[in-house]
Amino acid sequence: MTRRLYFEDAYQKEFEGQVLERLVHEGRPAVVLDRTCFYPESGGQPSDRGTLGGADVLHVFEDGEKIIHVLDRELSGAEEVRGVVDWVRRFDHMQQHSGQHILSQCFVEVVEGETRSFHLGEQVSTLEIGIGAVSDTDLENVESRANDIVFEDREIRTYFVEDEQVGTVPLRRPPKKEGTIRVVEVSGFDFSACGGTHCRRTGEIGLIKIIRWDKLRNNLRFEFLCGRRAWKDYALKNRSLLGISQKFSVHESDTAAAVEKTIQEARQSRKKMKHLQDALVGFEAKEAVEKGAGWLVKRVWTDKTAEEAKLLALNIIRLAERAVLFAVRGEEKDHFIFACSEKMSLNMRELMPLVMERAKGKGGGGSSLVEIAAEKGADLEAVLTAAEDYLRQKLGR
Repeated sequence: MTRRLYFEDAYQKEFEGQVLERLVHEGRPAVVLDRTCFYPESGGQPSDRGTLGGADVLHVFEDGEKIIHVLDRELSGAEEVRGVVDWVRRFDHMQQHSGQHILSQCFVEVVEGETRSFHLGEQVSTLEIGIGAVSDTDLENVESRANDIVFEDREIRTYFVEDEQVGTVPLRRPPKKEGTIRVVEVSGFDFSACGGTHCRRTGEIGLIKIIRWDKLRNNLRFEFLCGRRAWKDYALKNRSLLGISQKFSVHESDTAAAVEKTIQEARQSRKKMKHLQDALVGFEAKEAVEKGAGWLVKRVWTDKTAEEAKLLALNIIRLAERAVLFAVRGEEKDHFIFACSEKMSLNMRELMPLVMERAKGKGGGGSSLVEIAAEKGADLEAVLTAAEDYLRQKLGR
């Protein structure tokens, strides 16, 4: 059995321990000690990391009464080793876990929402609450109440309760196991059975912030940040908001309205631009029909996109009985657009093998319209000439 020093003092960062067992876990060296400050992964909280006898501690987990320390390298032959916990990671986990207890009780108080699950992630933590919906007002009240508890700097106590005394403790929810339990008490506010590491006072949590929520099965899942994580998130968002507000030359509080106004103006501009583009394409199509030589309109484009060339081709075949052979020189790929009026009784798909022989590409379409995207480098004029020759033979011209 390993003595769990983190139960006795979650703030202890260093310790000396005797190696009781050496083993291998998933190809990595691992050890069992007679005592440890390293918290093993459990109850939604990840394990501690740090160093042990010069080796990096990669993961810590429980195996019955043993605590297994997975290392990046073998320890030396010494039977006594010095362990150092990664304090930044440990204290971060303490802030998140203590914050979760407060947040869970606030959901009970405000919306009668029981905690279904908790996960302490590397970047963000999540709480699954047994409610189907939540109003903005209720969510604000939950968050406000949680931070009131933080700012009141209440004591957080941890202690063990024997089985026969468990019923005397007003636990937020029944313990998952029988026998002696460890209680984490936020003074006068929350009592929970928990084996995690926690702050001594709520003030050490600093801040609790819910950043988003979504539906999960019949529950709601909330993402939240505490302490340094919340501060970093605020700093990032504040920089972003300041940058955006400066670009719009407005105060931060007016940024959302300025962005919405710009979006609406952009939508109106796109509508006007489309009307103008449609009108321009109509003029171009009419000019191509009037100036074209008979049944065929053929051209290599360097100043149009494939979509613009396709739109022009469709307008041409609507205006007159024509075949259209367009090639578009693109930045990354070349494109071919072949179209014809239905009255011409041509199948433009028959041109695809001809193009594939001269330009590697893929495409598709129907008998009256074919689009092909090809690798750059082909002689576009030569491809169009070959396509024209094929159509002339089909039409007997």
